[in-house]
Order: sequence, then structure tokens, then C-alpha cells
Amino acid sequence: MEKVEILNIRIDNVTMDEAYRNILVFLKEDRRHIVYTPNAEIIMAAQRDRSLVDVLNFSDLNVPDGIGVVMASRLYGCRIKERVAGFDLMNYILKNAPAEGYSVYFLGGKPGVAEKAAKKAVSMYGEINIAGFHDGYFDRMEEKRVIEEINSRGVDFLFVGLGAPKQERWIYEHPEIKAKVIMGVGGSFDVLAGVVKRAPEIYQKFGLEWLYRLIQEPWRYRRMMSLPLFVLTVIKDRIGGVLWSGKK
Repeated sequence: MEKVEILNIRIDNVTMDEAYRNILVFLKEDRRHIVYTPNAEIIMAAQRDRSLVDVLNFSDLNVPDGIGVVMASRLYGCRIKERVAGFDLMNYILKNAPAEGYSVYFLGGKPGVAEKAAKKAVSMYGEINIAGFHDGYFDRMEEKRVIEEINSRGVDFLFVGLGAPKQERWIYEHPEIKAKVIMGVGGSFDVLAGVVKRAPEIYQKFGLEWLYRLIQEPWRYRRMMSLPLFVLTVIKDRIGGVLWSGKK
């Protein structure tokens, strides 16, 4: 896979179909694989906490989730083919799960949301093999029980919706989990369950889902500031790189 490094975070230059084909290869290998969906907010979090860089780059696949990432890639001399939203990739997997017989576990969200999301997936796509579900609220004892449950059920796909970057750290810190593919999905369960409405298609098409969320939830403006800050940081990084190259 072609890759581009944006502010020290590896992004794989894949389309939705290519991402899915790589995931199919992961399923055939006898080890766990990790899929993350870095966007501008996550990449900026890694600039504030450098330990997160190692966490994100530890994955087997980092899909470009966010218009900011797609745009930034051009400044690094690699035109990312398309945005691959984590929610869409999760649904792509779920859509194919009945025919392929994949087993799926939903972990995260508020109490009841993971179960709702699992049931909605079945109603949308058919008889998916739901290996289990659990909300994102657990102590050490309950966490151990959940991991034992996942490991005992031969899970193909473990979707972890604990919010970024908590979910990425959680996946990284639990190498004992034996699911074949573990994917961080953020707030995707809320959308799938119908608890949160996704942005209309016109916003999705132009990469403006962040704007729709800001209109719906104006109190999130602090988090949304990550996007312009990300753009400025990328420009600064590239100008610095060009100047440094010139000195050589």
C-alpha cells in the first residue's frame, strides 16, 4: 500500500474497496490486526501527546477519515485517493458479514447503545453472527470478563467505540485480545443505533460533516478548532521541511 506520513502519523492511501480487500487478507492470517481511522482531531491529539504517535502507527491499517487528512496529503506530495470514513467502513464490513459468516462483537457507547446498534445492523443487512455486545463503561474486573468473552467466541471483527484516542490506547494496551480484526469506530454505534443523526449526504459529499455537527452541537466548538489548527500545523511543517531541504 502507498503511504503518506502526516505530522508523523502513517496514513494508508486506500479507497474503501482497497481497505476492505486488505481487511479480508487480515482475516486469513493467524494473528490479530488493528484498524484505525485517523482524522485531523486524532492527529492533533498526537501532537500534544507524542506517545499517541506510537499507538497510531502500531496499527496494520490507518484509513484516511476526514477531509482535512485528504487535503493535507497533497502538501506532502501524495494525493490520497478518497476519504474512507470509519462509519462507512464499519457498515461495509457489516453489509458483507451475513454472506461471509463473519462474527462481530460491539464494544462501547452508553448503556444499551451497542445492543441497539447490533440489532439495527441485523435489521439492515440480515442475519449477522453477533458474537456479543457491551457498553463502554466497565471497571477492571468487568473488563477482564469482557475480554475473556471475546476470546472465547472466536470473534472475527471487534468494533471498539470508546471515543478517540481512548479506544486506540485501549486496543494497543490489550494485546491479549484475540479477535482477528479490531477496529476503532468512535461514535459510530450512536449513529447506527439512531441515537445521533448523521450529517445529510450533501455535507458528507463535500467533507463538511464537522460543520453539520457544529451546527447541531455548538458546544463542541473547542473540539472543532482542531481542524483549522491542523491545517496551520501541516502548512508550518511543510514550509519548515522545504526550508530545511533548501539549506542542504
